[in-house]
Amino acid sequence: MEIDDFRFRLDVEVEIGDTDLGGVVYYGRYARFVDAAAVAYRRQLGIPPLGPDGHLFVVRRLEIDYLSSARFGDTVQVGVRTTKVGHTSHELEALLVRDGRPVASARAVIVGVDGYGGRPSRFPAGLADAIRAFEGL
Repeated sequence: MEIDDFRFRLDVEVEIGDTDLGGVVYYGRYARFVDAAAVAYRRQLGIPPLGPDGHLFVVRRLEIDYLSSARFGDTVQVGVRTTKVGHTSHELEALLVRDGRPVASARAVIVGVDGYGGRPSRFPAGLADAIRAFEGL
């Protein structure tokens, strides 16, 4: 997997609050970078960032593989793509790159629910169509 495999990319600058005392990005902050890119991806596709009424996005699973470190002041490019659209959910894949080298990769399963704490809801056809058209699925 390479960053050029992603049609959508977002540059994230590492802030001091993202790092530990040594200036290295704290592992939990990579999830924030993925989330920021996923929200920007949705906005670009005309999808409400939190999901449309009746199909709010919640993270069911997030897996991150840490490959190398990023530091304060670095720019991390985050590529995001949808790899699967299901009946109630979709799957995202992300690659985080610094200076052309992978920092981390991630996979997420996002489920739509009818309200926070609610039941799974069917993925709206218009959203699925927009994602499939953009990704060529």
